Amino acid sequence: MSELDVRFSPATAQDTGSYRLLELPPELCQLIQSASENSPGLSIKGHPTEDAVLCTSEKTYAVRSVTLSNTVLVVTPSRSDPDGTIHIRDQLHEVLELVPVVPKLHKLSVLLRDMEYDEGDEDRQATMPKYSYEQARGEIQASDTEFFRGLKDRRILVLDGQLRPIAPAHLSTILELLLNYLISLSLSHQAASIEELISALADEHEIPRAVSNQVISWFGDVNEGLWKMDIDAVIRELGVGILRHHRHNPISENEFLKKWRNVVGDTFESSVKLTLLSGNYLQNVSLTGEEATLTYFPSSALPFDPPARFVELFLTRQRWKHEEIEPFLLGIAVNSKERDKLLLKHARALTDSEGVWYTARVSYN
Repeated sequence: MSELDVRFSPATAQDTGSYRLLELPPELCQLIQSASENSPGLSIKGHPTEDAVLCTSEKTYAVRSVTLSNTVLVVTPSRSDPDGTIHIRDQLHEVLELVPVVPKLHKLSVLLRDMEYDEGDEDRQATMPKYSYEQARGEIQASDTEFFRGLKDRRILVLDGQLRPIAPAHLSTILELLLNYLISLSLSHQAASIEELISALADEHEIPRAVSNQVISWFGDVNEGLWKMDIDAVIRELGVGILRHHRHNPISENEFLKKWRNVVGDTFESSVKLTLLSGNYLQNVSLTGEEATLTYFPSSALPFDPPARFVELFLTRQRWKHEEIEPFLLGIAVNSKERDKLLLKHARALTDSEGVWYTARVSYN
C-alpha cells in the first residue's frame, strides 16, 4: 500500500464550514444513478425562517442534522504533489439525513386568503391580491407532482397564471349542472364530450371555459376530448357541500342522506355512502337511542403541526376509536407506520368491552 502525506490545506481557514455530508436514501441514489447525463431534478426549498427540505420531482424530504461520534475529514489531492500528498480541507462533525415528509401545502390556504374565485367576480380582479402559479411552485415546500396534486385536492384554479381557490358553493353549482347536462344531453359519464359540456356551461350559465375545463379535470380522467367521471369524487364533493352548512347545527343522518341523494339525482343516488365523507364529519350517537346526527368537522381545517392537531382532536372529543381518529391524521403522516408512531407519541390506548379507545396522554383542560 502506498503511503500518503496528510497535511492541512493552505486554504483550510477559508474552507472550514464550506462542506456538508449528505446521506442519500436508496431511492435517491437510484434516481441519481439512473439520471446519467440528465439532471435528476433535485432542489432545496425553504425560507430563512423554515427548515429546509429537499424535493425531487415526486417526493419531499426533510433535511435533518445528525451528530457524528467521529470526526470526518474532507481531503483532496495536493495540486503540487497529487500522487503523494493529500490536503485536509475541512472537518465534519455531522451528517445531513433525508427523511420523507408530508409536503407543506397547508400554507396555500393562508397565502390565497381573499383570492377566492366566485360567480360574477370578474369586476374584483383588478383590486384583488395576486399569487402566481410559478411563485407558489418555487416557494411551497413540495415536489412538482405533490404541488400539482395539492392544487387539485384543494380545488385551486389557475387563471391567467394566478392561483384562485374556487368558492365551495360555486363548485357545487358547477358539479350539479354537469350531472344535469349528462342526463339532458344523453352523455355517458364514462365518455362524455368535454366540448359539449363546457359549451353548455358557457352559453347557458356564463361559466368561463377555463374554469369548467379545470373543474372537469379535477373529477375524472380526460382523454382525447372525452371525460370519464370519477363518480365517488363528484358525489363526495356534493356531500361535503351540503355538510358544510352544519358546522354548528348538527343534522340528522337520515335527513342528510336524503338531501344528498336528492342533489346527485336518481342516476347516481346508489353511490351515496357516508364513508365517502370520511375525515369531514363527526357522528354523534345518542345514548338514549335517538337518531344519530352529523357535524361538519373537516380535517383540512385542523392544525398541520401534529402536537397541535392532537390537542384540537382531544379537546373536541376525550376519546376516539381508531377508525374514527385515523381519517383526521392522513394529512400529517407519509404512511400508516408514521401515523401509528404519532398515535403512540400523543395518545394512550385503552381497552374496554367496546374495543380500543385513544385518549390524550396529557390533560388539555
